[in-house]
Amino acid sequence: MSTPLVYLVLGTSGAGRRHVLVDLIENGLSAEDRAVLATAGHEPPPEPPVADALAALPGLVSTTWMRAEDGRLVLDFPADTTHVFLLADGRGDPADEVERVAAWSRETALPIARVFTVVDCALGHAHPELQRWFEACIHFSDVVLLARRTSVPNAWIGEFTAHIRKQHLPCLVELVKKDGVDNPALVLEPQARRVSTVFDDPSEWPDLEDEDDDAEDGEIDPALVDSIGATDPYLERYPSGRRVKELPDVRRFLDGPPPVQ
Repeated sequence: MSTPLVYLVLGTSGAGRRHVLVDLIENGLSAEDRAVLATAGHEPPPEPPVADALAALPGLVSTTWMRAEDGRLVLDFPADTTHVFLLADGRGDPADEVERVAAWSRETALPIARVFTVVDCALGHAHPELQRWFEACIHFSDVVLLARRTSVPNAWIGEFTAHIRKQHLPCLVELVKKDGVDNPALVLEPQARRVSTVFDDPSEWPDLEDEDDDAEDGEIDPALVDSIGATDPYLERYPSGRRVKELPDVRRFLDGPPPVQ
């Protein structure tokens, strides 16, 4: 059994993330591929026509990834799975989701191929306070997909994109159009372009073995891995447990008329 490619999809509920995944699965995978769409337990189910489009995709298995009592991510999928798409809780703290998925990735030895952030441009334009929330998602992301742009001034799109470029972030920035993205294969390419190292393979970090003289030859101290991951600015906590970089509660901005699925 080959190791499946795992993708984490961040963004707010209602940003059209499932619409993007329909395009990526339909036009970016081959007929031989077997994809699993695993949705966070707190994420609302899709509505038509997206639900119908997902159901029509051949070979797609839809399931739910849950949190165990100790907070761990629990997910089962078929042995012949080639691609796993993790749809994060779009009403939660993205740092919590990333932390949980990173721990699951290490426990299962399933590397994260890429992290996507689907930006709800209409929501971001209406609520500038969410800039910090989106910035946190982008910090962990290889690809940023700008969705729901119809009612948003081009100037805002340009400023949002320019802000990413001014920070010299290596992530790809693509526009989501009516039919999806221009090049699904490019978006799915498992090449890391993210700033955060939380999903990186610890064995590829330089000089880790030299840091612990007591470690057996070829082994890396798990405590050292955890300490390095904890240095990520969005995952760092005070002794009290609170995040050093706290983000807006996105739920305050999602109450109201049901958004587009």
